[in-house]
Amino acid sequence: MRTKNLLFILLLFATLGVKAQEINSKADKYFYSYAYKEAIAEYKKDLDNRKEISNLQFLNLADAYFNTGDYKNASEIYVDIHRKDSVMSNHRFNKMLQSLAKTSEMERVRAFLKTKSNSLSTELIENATFNFNILESTSVTSDFNIFNLSSNSPQSDFSPAYYKDKLLFSSGRPEKSKEVYGPSGESYLDIYVARIGRDGNVVNPNVFDKMPASKYHKATPFYSNKSKKIYYILSNSEDGQLSFNDKGKNALAIGMVYESGFFAFLLKDLSTSFYYPFFDEVNDRLYFAANFENGYGGTDLYYVSTNNGQIMSQPINLGPRINSPGNEIAPYILDNSLYFSSDIFYGLGGMDVYKSNIRQDKSFSIPINLGSGINTEKDEFGFIIRGDEQLGYSGYFASNRAGGKGGDDIYGFGTRSALGPETVSIRGEVVEPKYQQGIAGATVKLMASDGTIIRELSTKADGKYLIEIPSRDQVVLQITKNRYSSFYQSFSGESLKALQETPLVFEMVSIEEVVTNREEMTVLDVPDFFFSRGSSTVTADVALVLDQVVSALQKFPQIQLQIETHTDSRGGSSTNRALSQRRADAIKKYLVSKGVASLNIISAKGFGEDRIMNNCTNGVYCLDFLHKQNLRTLFIVQNYSDLK
Repeated sequence: MRTKNLLFILLLFATLGVKAQEINSKADKYFYSYAYKEAIAEYKKDLDNRKEISNLQFLNLADAYFNTGDYKNASEIYVDIHRKDSVMSNHRFNKMLQSLAKTSEMERVRAFLKTKSNSLSTELIENATFNFNILESTSVTSDFNIFNLSSNSPQSDFSPAYYKDKLLFSSGRPEKSKEVYGPSGESYLDIYVARIGRDGNVVNPNVFDKMPASKYHKATPFYSNKSKKIYYILSNSEDGQLSFNDKGKNALAIGMVYESGFFAFLLKDLSTSFYYPFFDEVNDRLYFAANFENGYGGTDLYYVSTNNGQIMSQPINLGPRINSPGNEIAPYILDNSLYFSSDIFYGLGGMDVYKSNIRQDKSFSIPINLGSGINTEKDEFGFIIRGDEQLGYSGYFASNRAGGKGGDDIYGFGTRSALGPETVSIRGEVVEPKYQQGIAGATVKLMASDGTIIRELSTKADGKYLIEIPSRDQVVLQITKNRYSSFYQSFSGESLKALQETPLVFEMVSIEEVVTNREEMTVLDVPDFFFSRGSSTVTADVALVLDQVVSALQKFPQIQLQIETHTDSRGGSSTNRALSQRRADAIKKYLVSKGVASLNIISAKGFGEDRIMNNCTNGVYCLDFLHKQNLRTLFIVQNYSDLK
C-alpha cells in the first residue's frame, strides 16, 4: 500500500541498512527493500517448496501482509508465533492486536489483553480500557470543520508547522535538486513554505530556503517564536554523501537553524533516528520521537532539557502512560495538553491523534483518542493547533484518508468545541498515618450516585491510584481494605473540580490502631474521662473524648458498639445504677447528635457499682484515686473478630 509507505517514509529510511545475517533468502531481500508484495510471493514460494522458514521470517511475512493491508493473513501468523512464545516483540504484539482489531475481532483483542495482563504495563491496560470505553460511547465526535488544502500535491504532503503568518510542511513532490528515494518512489523529502489565507487554506507553496541545502531528506520542521529558531530532521551526510554506521545503517538527525542562517546539529547518532522535533518554550525542552532500543515499542516520545540551544540532559522517555508497544510520533503541546499520534491497537485506525493533559507535577493523564471528529480508519498524524476555548480552535494535520489528492495530504480544521471528550481524572494516595507509608492493595471504587460501580482498582505498591472516566456531573469515591478504616464521599460541582486538581491523600488506619484490650474485652482505645460527681451532663472535657469515638466510627462505620458505664461504690447501689444509666444514655445521645448511626450502638447500659475493679466495695475505706479506678466508660467493639 503506497500510502502506508509514505506515512512511515522516515521510519523506513532509518532502517535502510540491514544486518547481513538477517538476509537469508530472496524473500528477505525483497522484505528489507520494502518490496512487500514481492516478498510475500517469495515467502509463499519457499513454503510451497517446503523450504524451512524461521520464526523471524514468518514474522517478516506477517509484517509484509500487515503493510499491504492483508490483516487477516497477518493476524493468523502473529497469533501462531505468539502461541509459541518465541521472538515476539512488544512492537509486533501491537501489530497482532491491530490486525485482529481491523478484522473485527475485538473480543479476541480483549481476551489477549486479559491473558497478558500480568506481563503488560498497568498503564497500557488502563489506557486501553479507557479508550475502548470512550470510543464505544456517543460523546466522542465533535463539530470539526475539516478541509483538504488546495496546496496539496499528488505526492506526500505532511508535517505542518506554524511559521509566523505562514505554514511550513514536508513534501515528497519532485525537485530538480532531489533524487528519487527508492522505498517511496518520490523525491527525497524537502521543507516547503506557503501563505495561510483568511479561510485557513494554504496557497503559493515554495521550497523553504532558510536552511542549508541538502539533496537528501529535510522534513518535519518546527519554528519557535521565542527563540526564532527552526528545528527539523535531516539525513546524516558528510561531503554531500550519506553517512552510515558500521552496520550499514543511515539515520536521521535533528538540526537547528537560526534566522541568520547559522546551523547546528542538536541530536545526531548514526545508529539512532530522531523524528518530529517540538520545542517547549515554557520549559526549554526539546521533544521528539526516536527509536532507541530500550524503548517501549517502535518509536517513543522523549525530551531533552536545553539552555540557549545547548542540550543539557540525556533523552528522557515520557514513560508508559504515553509510550506504548506501537509507534508514537509528532508531539505538540498547547495549554498543558500534549497532542501526539500513535498506532497503538486500541485506536480507530492506523495512526490516531491523542491528547494527554500535563499535570502540575509534570505527570500525564491517560491519552484520549480525539475520536471520529479527527481520526479515521486510516492514518492521522502531525497534528498542530492554536486558539482557546472562548474563540475556538484551528489547526492542521496530515492524513491518507480516502478522497485526498495524494498519498498523505494536509488537512485544515476548525472547531468551537473542546478537543476530545471531557473526562473525570482522579488520583490520590492511601497512606498509613504513623509512618506515612503507602498502603498497597486497598480497593478504590468510583461509583455513580445510585451505587453502580464505574471503575474499580487496587492501589499500587506505593499506595497510589489513578482513575479516569468519561465526564460525569457527580461521582462517589469509596476506599476500603479489610480491617482498615474506609473512605466514602460524594463529589459534584466545585468539590469534583477540586478533587481533580489536587491528589486526595487518605490516611487509612488499621483497626488495631484504634482498639485495645481491657477487662478481657476489645474496646476503643480512648482516654478515660469523668463526669462531675452525681452528674450525667456531657461537659466540654467529656465531649473531647467522645469526639474521638465519633472519629473512630467514621473511620470504621461497620463497628457495632456496646457502651458500658460504671460508678464507684460511694452512694447507694440503686442510685449509682440509675446514674450510670443516665450517663450511658447521655453518651449515646451525644454520639448520635454527631452523626453516629443508631445502628452502630447496639446497647448503652449503666452497671452502677456492680463491677468494682478493686477492693473499694461498700463499707471499705479507700483513697480517692482508688475509687476513681472504678469510674469508667467502656466502648466495646462487639463485632471485632468479624470486621473485614
